[in-house]
Amino acid sequence: MTIRSLLLATALLAVSAAAASAQNDDAIATPVLRADVTVSGDLVRIGDVVDNAGTAAQIAIYRAPDLGTTGTLPTAQVLNTLRAHQVIGVDTHDIREITVTRLARTLEAKDIELEVAHALEHRNGLGDAENISLTFDRDVEDLRLEASNSGPMQTASARYDSRSGRFDVTFDISNDSVVTPTRLRFTGTAIETVAAAVLMRSLERNEVIKASDIVVERRPKAEVGSDAATREGAVGMQARHSLRAGQALRVADLAKPDLVQRDQTVTLTYQTAGLYLTIRGKALDNGTEGDVVSVLNLQSKRTVSGVVIGRGQVAIQVATPRAPEAQDSTSSLQPNETASPVALANGNTPPVAPKAE
Repeated sequence: MTIRSLLLATALLAVSAAAASAQNDDAIATPVLRADVTVSGDLVRIGDVVDNAGTAAQIAIYRAPDLGTTGTLPTAQVLNTLRAHQVIGVDTHDIREITVTRLARTLEAKDIELEVAHALEHRNGLGDAENISLTFDRDVEDLRLEASNSGPMQTASARYDSRSGRFDVTFDISNDSVVTPTRLRFTGTAIETVAAAVLMRSLERNEVIKASDIVVERRPKAEVGSDAATREGAVGMQARHSLRAGQALRVADLAKPDLVQRDQTVTLTYQTAGLYLTIRGKALDNGTEGDVVSVLNLQSKRTVSGVVIGRGQVAIQVATPRAPEAQDSTSSLQPNETASPVALANGNTPPVAPKAE
């Protein structure tokens, strides 16, 4: 009898322990509503909005917001949906609404354009990427992709026709969820540009260019050519011919400014060894520094040629006469000749020349 009582007591204790454990499990497994939810796909599941959802966690109940956006769900509406799927007794923590954010990867428009330019760099005569100007067939805007598209933009193909300027570039982006990468394709036209000095106003021939006359713009290389003038190289130079406003300047359009004008009174400088002379003259030509021009000497009325060395100054190089060759200071005495006596500076009597034999 004692043994039976002991076995019965042991069984009762085991049943009590199991019941207590079950009660604890029920307390732990109580579904709890989440206030903020983030999803990476296009569906919202019960397990996204409720902790401890159990076997119902994978049931889809809503469509997710657009990529990279956030939406809200009233708590009452969510609870009704959960009851329809036998999820009851949810602890709401007095939450009135749930926010749902869909994760996304954003490709900015400027980054897409830069990737296309790099894909076309040095293809069929194109230059560096930073000098390529792109016009897309469709406006390029910020692009949102599924967050699982985590790979870089890798060029799958790139074609460029130098005659038409058309391009066709395709990129692949690897996806963490699937084997097949996401593919992006862009088409349009591409031209190479250069930074050029552009005139703000029209200029006449020989007019000097001032800093206020110039603005720097990027222009097609085909328009400017390979000798586009820079701002620094254009300011202070002289127009070789008439130039129109809006025209991109080339080096061939520019010349050093004339320092001497035709019919201008100039200073003639004659310089030779031991002689420096200046006199007034009249320029018969225009000339910049280093040019050879003709000048009328107003005193002698003769026309001379000189080199422009400064504003209103022309240098005449006078040839230095060549010194006569020195005669041989040594000579041999002929027979029957005597050497002439040499006067000494100290007044001593010179030695007598030897008599010729």
